[in-house]
Amino acid sequence: MTNLVLNEPTQIEIAKQVSQALNIGLKQVDATLTLINDGSTVPFISRYRKEMTGELDEVQIRDIQLTAKKSQELADRKNTVIKAIHDQDKLTPEIQQHIMSAASLPVVEDLYLPYKQKRRTKAMIAREQGLQPLADFVMANLNAKIPIADYVNEALPTKEDVLAGLHEILAEQIGENAAYRQWLRTRMALDGVLVSSLKRGGKDKDEQEVYAGYYDYSESIKSLLNNKFRILAVNRGEKDGGLSVRIDFASARMIHFIQTKASKGQLTTGDGYQVLRSAIEDAYKRFIQPAVERELRQDLTTQAQEQAIRVFGDNLYHLLMQAPLKGKIVMGFDPGFRTGSKLAIIDAQGKFLKKQVIYPHKPANAQQRAEAADIFKALVAEYHVQLVAIGNGTASRESEEFVAKNLSQGVSYSIVNEAGASVYSASDEAREEFPNLHVEERSAISIGRRIQDPLAELIKIDPKSVGVGQYQHDLNAKALDQQVDHVVETAVNQVGVNLNTASPALLTHIAGLNKTLAQNIVDYRNTVGEFSSRAQLKKVPRLGPKAYEQAAGFLRILDGKNILDNTDIHPESYSAAKKLLAIADIVASKLATETANQALRALDNQVIADKIGTGRQTLHDMITSLQKPGRDGRSDMVGALLKSDVLHIEDLKAGMKLQGTVRNVVDFGAFVDLGVKHDGLVHISRLARRRIKSPSEIVAVGDIVNVWVVDIDEKRQRIGLTMLEPQEEK
Repeated sequence: MTNLVLNEPTQIEIAKQVSQALNIGLKQVDATLTLINDGSTVPFISRYRKEMTGELDEVQIRDIQLTAKKSQELADRKNTVIKAIHDQDKLTPEIQQHIMSAASLPVVEDLYLPYKQKRRTKAMIAREQGLQPLADFVMANLNAKIPIADYVNEALPTKEDVLAGLHEILAEQIGENAAYRQWLRTRMALDGVLVSSLKRGGKDKDEQEVYAGYYDYSESIKSLLNNKFRILAVNRGEKDGGLSVRIDFASARMIHFIQTKASKGQLTTGDGYQVLRSAIEDAYKRFIQPAVERELRQDLTTQAQEQAIRVFGDNLYHLLMQAPLKGKIVMGFDPGFRTGSKLAIIDAQGKFLKKQVIYPHKPANAQQRAEAADIFKALVAEYHVQLVAIGNGTASRESEEFVAKNLSQGVSYSIVNEAGASVYSASDEAREEFPNLHVEERSAISIGRRIQDPLAELIKIDPKSVGVGQYQHDLNAKALDQQVDHVVETAVNQVGVNLNTASPALLTHIAGLNKTLAQNIVDYRNTVGEFSSRAQLKKVPRLGPKAYEQAAGFLRILDGKNILDNTDIHPESYSAAKKLLAIADIVASKLATETANQALRALDNQVIADKIGTGRQTLHDMITSLQKPGRDGRSDMVGALLKSDVLHIEDLKAGMKLQGTVRNVVDFGAFVDLGVKHDGLVHISRLARRRIKSPSEIVAVGDIVNVWVVDIDEKRQRIGLTMLEPQEEK
């Protein structure tokens, strides 16, 4: 028996694997893993450790983190399998070497399959009856006469019983052969075709014919990898009971391959060969093909889910990073028919001032509708409302008409994606903030605040409720939650938060903080008063040195004692920043002037970096921060589309040029809100004149775009759009 020797990879060994897999320098990967293992967060590493990582961005750092985790999991699984085989006294140097050199988990599992504990099989029973030697004889002597009579006994009273047992042993051995499974896995991925058809009785499950395009559908696996959303569509149709799905592959090719390998290329018609051939065909149909097809479909689903999760993450990021409309008094307008529309007046700082319910739509009577107009106008005038934010749910378009008709001169309105507003309104946080308001009234506040500061408001709800992405209810919940956490963490830390106004929900997503520390910061603020410096964070209960190191640079103090506290310069670099200002002969009160900015730009070089004791990348970021104290990372993003008139689907005509807001980006195109009841679709082929792989190359959620109407289907409420001028289309 081989001695048990397990492999525990070192960090540098894992770093080498990650470096090779991601094509990132070994030193960069090793430094990144050291920082991660020391408890540093991804935003902190990306922003404040650029010299160590070679300026890796957050995506690259997370890729390193994930790939390293997978490498460790693969190593752990190999050790588990080796130990399990060793404990059965079946481990040989050859088996151990094959397992240790396996490049993926499926290969490890293939190698483990013959030794894996499983339910009692017919092959096991045949072995117990003494037929393994006969199976070994057949494999070694395909041309020889099979001594079946020698194995007839009380347990196996007939030759047919012996042959049946022999068949089961050979079929199981072939079915568990790792090389055969690996070959089929490779060939099926290259040459297989995914086929779906209408299941018997399937139309009863698909009354709306949602899956009509897949009733008679086939596509090669290679092609599917460029259209992964179709995998999720087919899966959903199968799950709903409307579709039957399989992978087609030339079975004869696989069977021929196994026959050639198993017989070592012998061409024979001997009894042993005939028994082997029958076992091969059975093993393929019963064991190999179903298992590999399941694996391949699962792998396709995983890839499709990963793509959909990336799309969701990208959409969510752009939604969170929409530029805030600062300094405007807003009316949040939550539309409704029977229960009325809820209004909320919010001041320029987001403080709730006034609530009101009006009945501007039928079934309200004429008098109620007239009163609604009077109340609306009076509120706009009394509170000097500058913008009306209308939720895009039920009665949205009717409310848009009402608002446009009754707006005062100089007041605008905007349609706001209200997805998830009701989730927030019923949450514990909303009840705590507005205990005396009804759910619908809180929803109006949320809608209004979303346009003032999308990030601060959307962060309060489960991001999966915001209505961006595709097939998100079919996705791996754990992976989706992880992506959401990463996106929210990235957005919040890129923007930074006001330490003296941020909610616990917002603070929770700051690097180095958790729910407890976030609440402790707010409690300290409520007890002691506003923070006047970042250094005061060290006095917050349970906020230790590591948490302070990770979080401090992402927290802002707008009117503190030190202007550096209102930049994304980390406190660890304050000394260097002061040296830089001294060299530039700039006083704090002169920051952000053109004279000061020119002086700082002239100092962006390695000589100055050496003088103040920083790396070149840190110096560059420091100069950028000093040029714009209090800079909000969202200032470069697109804000809301402000309107003063209304549009109906009946007004649309082919060729008409319009402006709209991108509400959702999916693999096959982008949905654009034009201000009519239903969003229009710009198909991926109409986003750009050049061929693109993904719509996200051209547009993002929140973008304001010019589009042209291609076609209108009023009956189905579908609007086809293009972002190419009509004469440019081909």
